[in-house]
Amino acid sequence: MTERTQDRERRRRGKKRIVVTVLAWVIAGAAALALAAVILAGAFALSGRNRLLKGAESEAPNLASAVSADGTEEETEREAEQEKSVWQEDWIKYNGKIYTYKKDIMTFLIMGIDKNTDAVEVAEGQHGGQADALFLVVADQREKAVKIIGINRNTMTDIDFYDKNGAYVTTGPGQICIQHGFGNGVEESCEYQKKAVRNLFYDLPIHGYAAVNMSAISAINDAVGGVDVTVLDDVTAKDKSLVKGNRVHLMGESAFWYVKYRDTSVFGSADMRLERQKQYLKAFVAKAKEAVRRDPSVALELYNRIRPQIVTDISADEVVYLAATLKDYRFEEGNLYTLKGETVKSGKFEEFYADEEALYQLIIEVFYEEVELGEDQNGA
Repeated sequence: MTERTQDRERRRRGKKRIVVTVLAWVIAGAAALALAAVILAGAFALSGRNRLLKGAESEAPNLASAVSADGTEEETEREAEQEKSVWQEDWIKYNGKIYTYKKDIMTFLIMGIDKNTDAVEVAEGQHGGQADALFLVVADQREKAVKIIGINRNTMTDIDFYDKNGAYVTTGPGQICIQHGFGNGVEESCEYQKKAVRNLFYDLPIHGYAAVNMSAISAINDAVGGVDVTVLDDVTAKDKSLVKGNRVHLMGESAFWYVKYRDTSVFGSADMRLERQKQYLKAFVAKAKEAVRRDPSVALELYNRIRPQIVTDISADEVVYLAATLKDYRFEEGNLYTLKGETVKSGKFEEFYADEEALYQLIIEVFYEEVELGEDQNGA
């Protein structure tokens, strides 16, 4: 282990991140259902809220270059003058409507890492493990709702490439899941992955992250008593009970294989797996909320069980704030999104190209609200 790596490991161990939370809203797919329904007996922590909001790298997505501020519908001269007189720097205009970014929204990146070890490992260079599951968990404080965006692991975007010694080489197009594979497997890899996701979403502010090893899926699933699903596609190569169309109660390794397995010889297998992950996520959230209402201690028990397999930058006071605010937020079927686009074969690998127009619309739908211009706004 290099001196640089040893220093980083010492700093990592020295961090006192006591994340006492129900990893309940999130860890679907490759262990990506962990973080957002934090249920903790505690008071509202204003410092936690301020830290979270200030921790993001930007105040709003940079849609100026993606969405024209000029609109696409004809406008009367009076409307144009009214807009000009009240226009604010952070507004955007899309399809004839004006939008502003929701300032009180918080977004968390949840990563399921393709590692089956029982503890997070530090390894410099190119051994961080791919992010086989990627979800953005959005806490909308105004709507009192949690929204989740699933990101296809094969989504093509600009990522940073590093050599085996961890030195930066270049930036270029690649599958978004690869980005976490660079770095040291802990905070460095998570920061790299967060940057790639932010790049895809036009510098979207991200207020925190959690990365969980795949090996944690079974423990997380079993902690809430298992999950019932109707099997969407055949997974009998790993579990004989996972026959397409069967109604099953997922426990232990069955849950692990249902959200993790994909047949790479089948075109579009990552897309198919993402659908299973979405289905599992919906069922898991319902069971998790139920379990926590019955026994709040399940939160601490679960966290202690899988703590060695988690990397997060959420601090204790931030968790207290989230605990007090998110426990009663709604999570409905319509609040679960995936990117629209096309999967193509490129050599041995599949590449998913997001539909840019659909991505703009998704960002606006989830992160923006419409601005209604009234007569009083231009002094009329």
